[in-house]
Amino acid sequence: MTEEQAIFRRAELLLGDDAMSRIREKRVIIIGVGGVGSWCAESLVRSGITKLTIVDSDRVSVTNINRQLMATTETVGRVKVDALRERLLTINPAADITALQQIFTAETASKFALEEYDYIIDAIDSLKDKALLILMASHTKARLFSSMGAALKLDPTHIRVAEFWKVQGDPLARALRNRFKRDRHFPSKKFRCVYSDEQPQPRHHDAPCGSIVHVTASFGFMLAGLVIQDAVKVEE
Repeated sequence: MTEEQAIFRRAELLLGDDAMSRIREKRVIIIGVGGVGSWCAESLVRSGITKLTIVDSDRVSVTNINRQLMATTETVGRVKVDALRERLLTINPAADITALQQIFTAETASKFALEEYDYIIDAIDSLKDKALLILMASHTKARLFSSMGAALKLDPTHIRVAEFWKVQGDPLARALRNRFKRDRHFPSKKFRCVYSDEQPQPRHHDAPCGSIVHVTASFGFMLAGLVIQDAVKVEE
């Protein structure tokens, strides 16, 4: 048994050889590897995904340490995707992890070759850029899974999965729907979202929205779960 086979032996016992083979062949891109996306990446690699692209333009800040996987006192100042890639390769050195220190915007969107992926994970914070990614991803063959707002939430038991137009109680989903309606430009196919219907916690003064790891990580793990559940399906 090779090291890679040993690493994924428990997953293989659960899912079977054929399913693990399908997982290994899937190409996944995660856009935004902060409090949600970083944990999604870890879960995917631990579950057998070997072809992963991670996208984020930021460097690790000390304020990231409370919730982002690769953020520690030793990585402050490093490029996020580089620190995360290094971490992921300690899990599976044979994985093909592409780290892109870029931001997804209208000006850069064409560089990402979204049509080349089987799964697109949206973990973007910016409303404008998130809307653009959703619209573009919906025109590809890829399966899109999107994270709604994890900030200002405290209770992980409120985390849900629903088709985008059926998400309830999430301000970010509501803002996205209003934007699509205003612009009269809609996603071309349905997609599922991870969200929380918990009433947002109050903001303190004009500070950035607070967030905590047991919620953001749960969002990321659920996104990864959606990918793995879909990947193991046998196509008819």
